[in-house]
Amino acid sequence: MAKKAIEKEGARRMIDHAPRDGAKDPRELPKGESLDARKARFQKIFVKLHQEYLDARCALEFSNAYELLAATILSAQCTDKRVNMVMPEFRKAFPNPKSLANAEPADIEDVIKSTGFYHQKAKSLKSMASDIMDKFGGKVPATMDELTTLRGVGRKTANVILGDAFGKAEGIAVDTHVTRLSGRLGLTKNSDPQKIEQDLMQLASPKQWTLTAHVLILHGRAICDARKPKCSQCIVSELCPSSGMKGSV
Repeated sequence: MAKKAIEKEGARRMIDHAPRDGAKDPRELPKGESLDARKARFQKIFVKLHQEYLDARCALEFSNAYELLAATILSAQCTDKRVNMVMPEFRKAFPNPKSLANAEPADIEDVIKSTGFYHQKAKSLKSMASDIMDKFGGKVPATMDELTTLRGVGRKTANVILGDAFGKAEGIAVDTHVTRLSGRLGLTKNSDPQKIEQDLMQLASPKQWTLTAHVLILHGRAICDARKPKCSQCIVSELCPSSGMKGSV
């Protein structure tokens, strides 16, 4: 049997063949796989995905930390494509935290309405900008502890800002794609985003943390679909214990 076929069959036999949607229980780690072995498998996965998505980067368009922070808040329950369509008008109307902090909520809502949940997002944006002006001297803070004090900013968003705007890796941004793929790939048995992040941080080196999220997100969008994963086209299928899962093509 060819080497790749042997590796693939071995990986599949390490777990039961229960469906693994990456977000719901039960989630299992490959049976008998040590942490060191999982690290080695992850590194193989990372290398293959990085080679496949050489231009992997944040899908949101921005020119500074303030714009990325606003864009990430707008991206909640909204596609990155839609946010990128809204940002030019947003950038023109609110070019800096001061202008956003001083804006009327209705004016913010008019600009961001197409992103959905615009009432709540407008409140978060105005509060975020006000705190930046009042507490951080008009500059977006560059630490996890400070960023997560801002309204609308959780750990995932803070990781995006730190990694993509400041080039600082303090963790891994875990969104729905990262959650799904980390489960299917047998990299974590957890469903909670913070626990998933901690598990992935054990497998990836700090210099890989920001890029890990980007390549998993891109692969999730292109191949590892939530409902119908394209296992037959997946470049890491031989390393994935869920390859050929129910519903895959």
